Amino acid sequence: MTAYISTSIPYVNSVPHVGFALELVQADILSRHARSRGNAVHFQSGTDDNSLKNVRAAEAAGLPVAEHVAANSARFRDLAEVLGVRFDDFVSTGSDERHRAAVHALWRRCRKAGDLYRKAYEGLYCVGCEQYYGEDELEDGCCPEHGVPPERIREDNWFFRLSAYGDRVKALVETGELEVTPESRRNEVLSFLRGPIEDICVSRSAQRARGWGIPVPDDDGEVVYVWFDALANYLTGAGYPDDTDRFTDTWSHAGVRTHLVGKGIARFHAVYWPAILLSAGLPLPTRVLVHGYLTVEGRKIGKSNGNGIDPFALADTHGQEALRWYLARHVRSTEDGDFSEAALAGSYRSDLSNQIGNLVSRTLAVVRKAGGTVPPHPGNPTPFLANVERLAPDVDGHIEDFSIHEAANAIVALAAEGNRYIVREAPWNLVGSDSGSDRERLHRVLSELLSAFRAISQCLEPFLPTAAARLDDLLEGRGAGTLFPAIIQDKGAGSP
Repeated sequence: MTAYISTSIPYVNSVPHVGFALELVQADILSRHARSRGNAVHFQSGTDDNSLKNVRAAEAAGLPVAEHVAANSARFRDLAEVLGVRFDDFVSTGSDERHRAAVHALWRRCRKAGDLYRKAYEGLYCVGCEQYYGEDELEDGCCPEHGVPPERIREDNWFFRLSAYGDRVKALVETGELEVTPESRRNEVLSFLRGPIEDICVSRSAQRARGWGIPVPDDDGEVVYVWFDALANYLTGAGYPDDTDRFTDTWSHAGVRTHLVGKGIARFHAVYWPAILLSAGLPLPTRVLVHGYLTVEGRKIGKSNGNGIDPFALADTHGQEALRWYLARHVRSTEDGDFSEAALAGSYRSDLSNQIGNLVSRTLAVVRKAGGTVPPHPGNPTPFLANVERLAPDVDGHIEDFSIHEAANAIVALAAEGNRYIVREAPWNLVGSDSGSDRERLHRVLSELLSAFRAISQCLEPFLPTAAARLDDLLEGRGAGTLFPAIIQDKGAGSP
């Protein structure tokens, strides 16, 4: 089965903050887990280059828009590399010629279906969200996401006939044909779909966009509005419209088509995007997985909030593995999580170094003391081995449910049980014993612990691929040293 997995594409008005690192790591874990279970995977990301906020940020910086956008887009690519995130494709919507072709092809299909039309419009627009709001959606007259008053815009634009598709999208969500996870986000989407559905603006004047963006086909006075443009990136990376074989393999015939997005853009992906695809006669996504925000003292981490945290600095100070692990285990996958650098440092030591690392070190020391090899399991397995054998299916289930943190918890829980097991059995006291029962007990304990390490390595690989490879090397006698080096202490970070 082919699994299509995408991140959202962030605006590049500024460099990335750690909030987007959360989404990158979560998506990479989903992708690596699917590959490890034998699935073909198409995993893509990219950057949203054609927004008005990018234009204004470039003007404020005194830079040409293309230069400003290209520099910041490159930093998002760099962040993926720093985090060990492995894409199959990366779509920069402002410079990728494939994308312009995809947007135009999608636009023409929707127009042919009779779902695009022009009308004069006046509305309240938040540049930060790149979204129009109704009066009833504002909080004290401000955008609920950015806390600033929206701008009143009067233009003659193109609109998409969303009202024609509300009932069909609602039925898809209600039946689960389009899965929206978690349940709270699904309920929000359904609440919106049960209300009056208004058509949505899908263009802006080229003048207001300062000429930046993809022109509307056959209407050079308008550029395609950022959300219609941005959502099309999911087709661009899949080969639409020109690479038909690739599009068939990676999108049309994919067993699952998953979009991983933040909660602030769930509506765009679970309502607008399926409606556009229905209009165009193209296959829909099958899952929209919605994560929460990273916060600082309860406020969303973000460039506009002035509390962005540099993920490059975090990775440099604490190491890639510490950052990936913290984001995976200590931020609940579908909920907000308050960021703490002290907790990040502590999770590396407590979960990885002290639990998994110490257990591996103690066990391999006994194996070496016992001669370097472990005979086959002598029979009569303990309950610990039964828990070892449950780890992989438990992890699979948690990841399928988009409970990445629970999957990580299961790995650490098995390591903690292993530490209790080795202390209780004290195999170091059995080495060299002439007693047959002692030798049998030693072989059973070491065999079960090595089985645990193999299970942990398999399940850890999507989270920490380099550490899993080190563990495999240690088990096969190809490596030496510490499984989880004391990166944090070496780099001088404070203790929690």
